[in-house]
Amino acid sequence: MPEGKSIKDLQTEVDTYIGQFKEGYFSPLAMVARLTEELGELAREVNHYYGEKPKKSSETEKAIEEELGDLLFVIICLANSLDIDLEQAHDYVMNKFNTRDKDRWTRIENKDEESK
Repeated sequence: MPEGKSIKDLQTEVDTYIGQFKEGYFSPLAMVARLTEELGELAREVNHYYGEKPKKSSETEKAIEEELGDLLFVIICLANSLDIDLEQAHDYVMNKFNTRDKDRWTRIENKDEESK
């Protein structure tokens, strides 16, 4: 079974795609505005599937997966334009959760310990 793409692979793939165009990346502020737009589209889809607002019959079907993909693409564009390594950013955040927030949530008991 082949392994999936790493975050670095995703960043390289997006950079190669954007590198084909003279315009290059949008400004960071424009990308944050685009992130907001994409997040709104994701929220709308989640609301249609899990909330109290069903789609109108005239609305096209979009999947939550597609909206998450759009959001991920813009996040990668923003990171690339600012020369941010998302793997390092992820590692930083996970370290924060595993240290500062390590006792914040109730852990699931280990099944081996429960049987003792």
